[in-house]
Amino acid sequence: MRIYGVAILAACYLIGQLVGLYLGYWLGIGGNVGGVGFGMLLLIFMNGRMKDSMPKVKDTKDGIYFWSAMYIPVVIAMAATLNVRAAVSGGWVAVLAGIIATSACYFFVPFISRMASAKTNQ
Repeated sequence: MRIYGVAILAACYLIGQLVGLYLGYWLGIGGNVGGVGFGMLLLIFMNGRMKDSMPKVKDTKDGIYFWSAMYIPVVIAMAATLNVRAAVSGGWVAVLAGIIATSACYFFVPFISRMASAKTNQ
């Protein structure tokens, strides 16, 4: 039953890609805007829903958790294949957006970690 994890991962990825494509079209960019991120958010949401709605199907839950954990390395591998040179030559806005996003992540990860540990200690 671990195949369900793959099916849900694929569905979240495809829906995220469609949302990113339509968002890019709507913004007039002509490319995908955050499709992988939307897929990741949808997968996180689906994990929470599956935990509540399927408490007894252990194999399915294990498959979903496994592929959820694998999604972040997949995103990193996809990001590594991007053409960074084209982004830099496209202007400093892309570089500035990357610096701001990375800085925000460094700032918010400890905060979210403290919130999660406080919630589990209750």
